[in-house]
Amino acid sequence: SIMDIFEKAYLYDLADKAREAGIYPYFRVIQSDQDTKVIMNGQKVLMLGSNSYLGLTNHPHVKKRAVKAIEKYGTGCAGSRFLNGTLDIHLELEDRLAALVGKEASLVFATGYQANLGAISAVASGKNDIIVTDKLDHASILDGIRLSFGKMVRYNHADMNHLEKVLKLHKNHPKVIVTDGIFSMDGDIANLPAITFLAEKYGARVIVDDAHAVGVLSADGGGTAKHFGLTEKADLVVGTFSKSLASVGGFVAGEKKVIDFIKHNARSLIFSASLPPGSAGSVMGALDIMEREPERIERLWENTTFMLDGFKKLGFNTGHAETPIIPVIVGDDYQCFRMWKMLEEANIFVNPTVSPAVPKGQALIRTSFMATHKKDELQYALDKFEETGKQLGII
Repeated sequence: SIMDIFEKAYLYDLADKAREAGIYPYFRVIQSDQDTKVIMNGQKVLMLGSNSYLGLTNHPHVKKRAVKAIEKYGTGCAGSRFLNGTLDIHLELEDRLAALVGKEASLVFATGYQANLGAISAVASGKNDIIVTDKLDHASILDGIRLSFGKMVRYNHADMNHLEKVLKLHKNHPKVIVTDGIFSMDGDIANLPAITFLAEKYGARVIVDDAHAVGVLSADGGGTAKHFGLTEKADLVVGTFSKSLASVGGFVAGEKKVIDFIKHNARSLIFSASLPPGSAGSVMGALDIMEREPERIERLWENTTFMLDGFKKLGFNTGHAETPIIPVIVGDDYQCFRMWKMLEEANIFVNPTVSPAVPKGQALIRTSFMATHKKDELQYALDKFEETGKQLGII
């Protein structure tokens, strides 16, 4: 008899097993706004698992800009940017984003994921094109490559010697190097000086995915290339609105001619409805606050330093973390789930990450910090990490 295509769904029992064992950490329900504390099951929980680095998702000004945009433009655009879905607010937003990352032009997408999908598949559309990626690049980059006609070649994470070997091997092909600016699990920063140097040497273009770096790196939040003084050398910068910029959506920025090409060739832009007015408004509000209150980024870094030092003093392994994303490396998958559970019982929200998301034996608790976390909240977290770490024999 012919197999039912749903058979795999009926046989899938991984999630059920985890739920039965009481160690299912996904799709947890939050009943409040995304703040330093959130409400879960009716109780207050310290949020150490959010990408709202500047703490702007519930900022009154950001909410006000979203509401004003909805009042003026309604709730949706009812079509793609290509046809009837381009608003003047989109163009205003694109100008501001281009200025933020130091580029001539930018193009706004409905999600950050779609920005990577569209930009990469449009740029690397030739059969001969080579897309060179760091092994730890975000899934949306890999999916963008799948949609392109180019060929993917990967290099070991942050290994510049390996990157050079790969570039040498494909020196006669058109190529682009795609890297995360800040890596979303390890919390380390791409070695952009070395990457751009090698790109020039071997005639490659560079795309930097600044999802976790906009609003985090450089004094004005302009991202990785700005942080290194290399805005000219990063050919395209991709960003998202779902982290520091307090909404959902994404953008790609670069030279006018290239952005115009992407505009007319990115399937994820042309065949998808445009960014809703409310989201555009909230990003404008977040950009306003970033400009008005640069001290938010300073506070974010104070909190980052405080937690990095704190974890290290307690003897935790934080890998190569150097940003507000700090992994606490536990090792064993089961230990990782136990630690997550114990922290949850202490009303702390963290994200356990086990294989295959990380290599076997490298299970980690991913923590991320916000400009708005208060010192006593962070100290409470360190105390609870110390208790659980000692109980489990991790420290």
